[in-house]
Amino acid sequence: MKYLNIRLLAIVTYVTLGIYNVSAQIGVNTDNPNSSSVLDLNGYSNDKGLLIPRMTTAQKLAIVSPASGLMVYDTDYRCVSLYKDTPANPGTFSWSCLTLYNRHFLYMPSVNIPTSDGSGSLLVGTQSINLYNVYYTGFNSPRVKSTGAPAVIPFFNGSQLNYYVTYCDPCITVTGISEAGVMSYRVNSLPNYDAFVNVVFTLK
Repeated sequence: MKYLNIRLLAIVTYVTLGIYNVSAQIGVNTDNPNSSSVLDLNGYSNDKGLLIPRMTTAQKLAIVSPASGLMVYDTDYRCVSLYKDTPANPGTFSWSCLTLYNRHFLYMPSVNIPTSDGSGSLLVGTQSINLYNVYYTGFNSPRVKSTGAPAVIPFFNGSQLNYYVTYCDPCITVTGISEAGVMSYRVNSLPNYDAFVNVVFTLK
């Protein structure tokens, strides 16, 4: 009996160790998980995918000490969101959308920058224009689309963007751009027909 108990303990130990060994590499719907993976998911009949946790931006931001590499699906931004920072240094990179059209920078749509008061006189003092609103309006309400295309062009949230002016016609002087994308400027002279300002957005 004593021998049987020892033998049973040996079997249980062996099985337990075997379970731990198997759990180090798990295959779902496959008996041969890839050797480089911890978890290998194989869609049954190739008609199913991986569904990661879904939450709003507020819920995502409320996660306490998110681990570097943590991923969720942001239902507000409609993107897979990755935490690119470490808990020891929060806020440097924060959350970043991985699947939002795979763009790291973009040029904003054409924008008219007022320089006159309507009577031919220059605008005096510091003026402002909301670059993000111009971008949002253009992408949210395109004038023409191709057959079968969605009615709205996918767009970024204002808090996801940095704003740059890479060129400015001498007729105006850009004095600054707020974090929300509001550009301040002063008018120096009436522009000629080819005056323009080149604005670039980048993802944070």
